[in-house]
Amino acid sequence: MDLAYLRAHPAHLSTFRTHQRIRETPVAGGDICAAARLTLDDGHSIFAKSWPERADRPVPEGFFEAEAAGLRWLRDAGAVAVPEVLVALPDLLALDWVEPGEPTAEAAERFGRELADLHRAGAPTFGASWPGFIGALAQDNTVDDGPWSTWFAERRLAPYLRRSVDGGALTSEDATLVERVMSRLGEFGGGEAPARIHGDLWPGNVLWGVDDRVWLVDPAAHGGHRETDLAQLALFGGIPHLDTVLAAYRETWPLSAGWRERVPLHQLHLLLVHTALFGAGYRDAVVQNARAALGGVERATVDR
Repeated sequence: MDLAYLRAHPAHLSTFRTHQRIRETPVAGGDICAAARLTLDDGHSIFAKSWPERADRPVPEGFFEAEAAGLRWLRDAGAVAVPEVLVALPDLLALDWVEPGEPTAEAAERFGRELADLHRAGAPTFGASWPGFIGALAQDNTVDDGPWSTWFAERRLAPYLRRSVDGGALTSEDATLVERVMSRLGEFGGGEAPARIHGDLWPGNVLWGVDDRVWLVDPAAHGGHRETDLAQLALFGGIPHLDTVLAAYRETWPLSAGWRERVPLHQLHLLLVHTALFGAGYRDAVVQNARAALGGVERATVDR
């Protein structure tokens, strides 16, 4: 199997892997999927991720198709580097291989400009035309004209708050705190038209390539608020050269006043996803961000 054959017969990839007809090297693939580097007969490398075979944990319907749709949509903007989707099957996704490199200030500056261009490509509505996933969890991508504050509360915060409380990761007092944030979302300001966003842009989904470019992978892509992507870049220690990324972004497309105060709010979505998926280990981060978000809106209200 070479690249030309794979493009013509993408559904054959699973069979070739099953019969060990392709050289395969395991690579890091996150907490959900198994990942490998596949080397084709022409020497071309591809990245393949598959759902681990477990009877008690079947692959969610549309899981890989949704990721492929998001990657193609981001790539269609012609702004930031996104790997080409080569194969999208119910149990397998294969992308063009990105050779990893080292983070540089030059790549960070370029990425900041390109991310602004991606966001400015826009979206017709909040949500997306395909079913959504965030990690292994379903994410409601029902298209919605907004306003953003209502959409974000109902589609991006409430479902994962309920799941986190039901699973014991958050207490009822924690839920009340987050609900206070949700009830005041309209006061945060920064309302804009839907942007074309990655939607799960924590540092682990940013690849620094040997070509001195930043590549985006594993999206939960949809029409959303551009500040969500920027806030997620700062999570879990932040990406290298974050200040350079933000400076280049703001030069390309300035942010609305008060954007720094809204960072904890935009991070709250992904933190609630973590309590829903991984439990109480992320509880303190949810509580701290909810309190910080409320402090931010109260300061903004006083300033106005």
